[in-house]
Amino acid sequence: MLRILHSLPRTHKLILLPVATMVTVLGAHKIITVIDGNGGHSATHQITQDVDDSRSSSPSLAGSALDTLETITTRDMPLSELKAQEIVDVDVIDKAHAADDTVSDAPAFEAQAAPPYLAAEALHAAIQLPGLLSEGELDDDALGGTSYEDFSIDPTELHDEDGPPDLEREIATRQEFVPEWETYTVQKGDTFALTAERTLGLGYSDVMHILDSIPDKSALTRWRVGRSFDYKLDQEGDLLALRVMKNAREGYLIERKSPQDDFDVSNILKATEPSQRLFAGTVNGSFTLSAESTGLSRSEVAQLTTLLAKKLDFRRNTRAGDHFQVLVESDMLEGESVDSRILAAQYQGERMDLTVVRNSADDQFYTPDGQSLDPAFNRYPFEGHYRISSPFNLRRKHPITGRISPHRGTDFAMRTGTAVDSPAAGRVVKSAFQANGAGNYLVIRHDNGYKTRYMHLSKRLVSEGDRVEMGQEIALSGNTGGSTGPHLHYEVMVNDRSVDAMRVKLPENQSLEGKALAAFQKESKPLLAKLESDSDAPAIASVHLDEKSGDEG
Repeated sequence: MLRILHSLPRTHKLILLPVATMVTVLGAHKIITVIDGNGGHSATHQITQDVDDSRSSSPSLAGSALDTLETITTRDMPLSELKAQEIVDVDVIDKAHAADDTVSDAPAFEAQAAPPYLAAEALHAAIQLPGLLSEGELDDDALGGTSYEDFSIDPTELHDEDGPPDLEREIATRQEFVPEWETYTVQKGDTFALTAERTLGLGYSDVMHILDSIPDKSALTRWRVGRSFDYKLDQEGDLLALRVMKNAREGYLIERKSPQDDFDVSNILKATEPSQRLFAGTVNGSFTLSAESTGLSRSEVAQLTTLLAKKLDFRRNTRAGDHFQVLVESDMLEGESVDSRILAAQYQGERMDLTVVRNSADDQFYTPDGQSLDPAFNRYPFEGHYRISSPFNLRRKHPITGRISPHRGTDFAMRTGTAVDSPAAGRVVKSAFQANGAGNYLVIRHDNGYKTRYMHLSKRLVSEGDRVEMGQEIALSGNTGGSTGPHLHYEVMVNDRSVDAMRVKLPENQSLEGKALAAFQKESKPLLAKLESDSDAPAIASVHLDEKSGDEG
């Protein structure tokens, strides 16, 4: 019987299922269907078992069919649960007669018509028949489906049943597209080429054209996670404009009128307004934390610490209770301060008093009487403190060959990539690489006639002929060439002869004289007055720390 059932068309299966259900409900043993040969639609059904009176309230054929369909479409029912006694192919049944053993032509009754929604329910049941498993019983690969309808309708026609489309929605659908600025935040692993393809819809030629046109390529090639840029797309998703900022004040605007045009690059320079702020504090433990407690930013504290450290030894000369004031000028941009710079600072301590003012003529700091705070030649070509791993020694034993080999420089143990600064102003006379010896190395001739040499660098940041200033970053330390570990080899040469850089007498500090001194003192007078006016200071703040705690110099 199952073989016969499977061989039937889907429509016949759909018709026979409610019939089988009716057989089970009425308890009949057998249904014999006869189709007359002339195509008529008369059928005689004999029921061989009396129907109990209690069965007289059984549901009608149409009701049973609908209940069965509802059961199939709303609940998973295996086909094996439908108990049909015998199934014979039925093409069309218009009328049916029921009679007992003695009555052969009982009054005929017409079958009830199916509800108008039976066709939709039947179609849904027929669609679901091939797979009778629930969604929870299917594998991920077996999930899926499709829609048999094709909605090619204007969105304004898909409105609620309660009434016509909303007027605002219809107006928004028909109004003209206006490009708007959007913001993208750089994620880990993002590159300009990848983001240009995925987010901005640019091809390889467009990317290369932009990189060739922008003055500073690092604005697009050196992205940091968390930084953002703005862009504008047209209705087709093509890039119209790209706004990338190098910092809070400067950036680039890259734009074109249409996808067929080339990109044009222009500079962005946001207008700022200078503002001065006065901070005052009391040292109580760490000078850095005491300075931060006044409201200074970390970058401003770093500037102040570096400035005072040129004359003040924080570990030896600072004491709890020492006072300090600092006058800071910042450019206000959209309510935030950018590019802060110290104009003047004063330290009043138990062991040392120091007052310094910035000179706008050369952007250097001087004491009020015109004495320079910066030496003409720095002792160390870097900021911070690093251990000397090998000192200047003309009788040193070579660590590799074991022979006596002069060491004409000072080696500082530092990690690869540490910044190396020029100790004084000068010009680069050599920038090269030596595989088995110095590795990456630089030679600078300074304005006072001294020369300095830097070896085993991981990267050279200046080229031959470049002009460098005191404190300018010129290289990164490394471990290239004939080196046994990461370090910086630093040499100082006087009259082309190597000397001990840690002991050689360096040029005296520079001082202002004559008209330069008079102009500086006139400029510094109002700044010094603000430093001495504690009434304008926001507060004298302090941080309670252990007085014995260490401090950075």
